Formats: sequence, structure tokens, C-alpha cells
Amino acid sequence: MRILRGEDLKPCNSLSLLARASALVNIHDSRDLPRACKWARERGLDVVALGQGSNVVLAGDLEALVLRLQTRGMEILEDRGDTVLLRVAAGEDWHGLVQWTLQHGFHGLENLALIPGTAGAAPIQNIGAYGVELESFVERVHALEISSGDSLSLDAAECRFSYRDSIFKGELRDRTLITAIELRLPRQSAVNISYPALEDYFRDRDGRDVTPGDVFAAVVDIRSAKLPDPATFPNAGSFFKNPVVTPERARELASAFPGMPQFPQGDGVKLPAAWLIEHCGWKGYRDQGIGVHPQHALVLVNYGGDSGEQLLALADRIAASVRDSFVIELEIEPRVYGRRQ
Repeated sequence: MRILRGEDLKPCNSLSLLARASALVNIHDSRDLPRACKWARERGLDVVALGQGSNVVLAGDLEALVLRLQTRGMEILEDRGDTVLLRVAAGEDWHGLVQWTLQHGFHGLENLALIPGTAGAAPIQNIGAYGVELESFVERVHALEISSGDSLSLDAAECRFSYRDSIFKGELRDRTLITAIELRLPRQSAVNISYPALEDYFRDRDGRDVTPGDVFAAVVDIRSAKLPDPATFPNAGSFFKNPVVTPERARELASAFPGMPQFPQGDGVKLPAAWLIEHCGWKGYRDQGIGVHPQHALVLVNYGGDSGEQLLALADRIAASVRDSFVIELEIEPRVYGRRQ
């Protein structure tokens, strides 16, 4: 286990923000995790896990042991004929996993194609896209308790999944390290194209003969057209959650803002944060190397400013304008680490 001191974290986060870590270890074998956690405890350091750094904002230097989880491995634990149970190491690339499942005839994840990050990061915010959420497929999440080095295992119910949320963002935040996930996937090639963007994409086919591979390709096309490549324009994807309001509040907003899109779900109504932000005039805004992408108002971009504090200050200004205009609170999706005064 090689410990790197004062390591530059700019290459380790998709926003390409400047920050350094007190110490960093690249983890290729999950059996090294208990030893790394013990090393951090002995020195009074927090432990921060980074996969591909695609859903974090580094607001400053991290007085912590940063663990870059680069473990690999995909294993079929059980094959029932109609479904398979997969165990996936935390360090596996998520998009690569989606491709692998389709190549092997396992379906369901195609709507989640091209989401950046690792398999281990996926349950933390219950990733979702185009009408599908990860929780539909999770059977179990394996983790390690930072304070003791002990292993633990949580079934889907214990993970407390909800919209862009889980126990790993709440009660277990910064207390556990996810080491692997188990997913149950169907072999049946039923597809979900109920999301408006996919309905439009396949409109000429009226949903006929659409395969999971077709859905995968469509999602890749749509995401590639809408969202900037972090390698070209450093970003963390969708920066704000889509707020959910009561049906009564949704009716009030529809009356006051007739063009506002609304999506009923469960007991509430989801509102597109991108529409709210664009309505407030932020789309395409740019100042001092930080800005809002001109094609998607939900994406904050680092054009060379490099400061996490500066980016978070812009996020605060955006949220304040939405609050003033709509009396709606926006919540950011990425985790924030580092000093923030």
C-alpha cells in the first residue's frame, strides 16, 4: 500500500478543480481498505473515497486520506434462467458495466448508459435517467465501516433509496466505503421508452421492435448531444436535483407560469431544475472562468477558474434566484469536500 503525500487532486475530479490531499492511496484490492482506514485513524485523518470524481466538488484542500477505488471484477453469482445476479466491484466503470451487461444478454440498465462514475458510486445517489433508477436492480450493497474496518452488507430496503438519495448520503455518509454491489437483471428484453426524450426519439417506430441495444444507442446519442464531455469542458453533470413539490403547489405554479413543464410522480410533482434556472436567465452565463453551459442550464462548467469556492458561490446565486422567482429550494447533487468558509 503506497501512500502519496500532498497529492494534486485536479486530475481526480471531473470539474478539474484545484485541491490537494494530505494523503492518497490508489486501491486496487479491496483487502487493502481495512489497513488504509486503520492508518488514517492512527493519524486522526478523515477518509474520503473517490472513484472517478464525477459527482464531487472540491472546495479546497482535503485534510484527509483520499482513497481512489480502482478495484475491478464482475461475477455472475446466480443464474435463474430469467434473471441473473451480478456482483460488481466498486471500481468498475459504470458505462462499461452497462455495455458488458448488454453484450451478455442482461437487460435493464440501458437507460442508465453514459452516466459518468463507478459502480460503487452509483448507489450513493441512486443514479437515474430516462425513466429508470438504479434501485430497481439493486439486491445488495457491500461496504466497509471506516471506524472499525469491519465489513457490512445492506439489502435494497436497508439502503433507503429515494430520488437521488440513499442511506449513503445520509446516516452512513463518510462512515462507510462501498466495496461492491449486487444487481439482479432480467434476460427478457423488455424496454422502457416512456421518458419523453425517448418517446420522441422512437416516435417514427411507435415503440415497435425497439431493442435494449436501440435504447442504449439512443441514450448515448441524446446525452452526448445535451451534456458536455468533462474532458473538454470540466463539469459534474447535472448540478442540481429536480425539485419535487406538492400537487397543490404545482397547480399554483402552472397558473403563474403556463409554460412550466411538470411531471407527476407518486404523491408529488417533479419540476425540471434546468427550466427554472434557464427562466432565471442563467443559461450560458460565464464569469471569471466559471459558468453555466449554453446548451444545458443544469450543468455548471469550469472554463479555467479552478476554484471550488467560486463554483459553489455561483451555485448559491443560482439557487437564490430560483428561490426568489419561484419560492422553490434547489439542492445540489454533488458531494462537497474541502474547506468552505
